Formats: sequence, C-alpha cells, structure tokens
Amino acid sequence: MASFKKSFESLKGASHSAAKGVSDSTVQAAQDAVQQVADSSKETVSAAAQDVSRQTQATIGKTADKASDSIKEFGQNLHTK
Repeated sequence: MASFKKSFESLKGASHSAAKGVSDSTVQAAQDAVQQVADSSKETVSAAAQDVSRQTQATIGKTADKASDSIKEFGQNLHTK
C-alpha cells in the first residue's frame, strides 16, 4: 500500500509539473501575442500619424499659397483703382 501511495504521489507531482509547464507556456504565448499586437498597433498608429501630418502640411501649404495669391490680387486691385 505504501508503494501504491508513493507511486500515486509521484504521478500527482508529475501531473502537476506537466500542467504547470503547459500553463506557463500558454501564458507566455498569450503574452507574446499581446506584445506583437501592441507593437503592430504602434507601427500602424505611427504610420497613420505621419500620413496625417504630411496631409496637414500639404493642406497648410496650399492654403498659404491661396492666401498669398488673394492678398496679391487684392493689392493689385487697390493699385489699379
């Protein structure tokens, strides 16, 4: 009976170790997946922010050019009157 109990305790310990190993591996895989998503999101957000910045700068440049042209035209109209 003592032998059976010892074998059972050994099996129980091995099962516990195996379950802990699987659990640890699962947790690590989940953490890795979350990190990959976070890194990917950072890259996507950064690329989008850069694109928006480029578009904003282009719009500001076009608006400034139009404002400058309007001011010049207004000045010419004043000069000819």
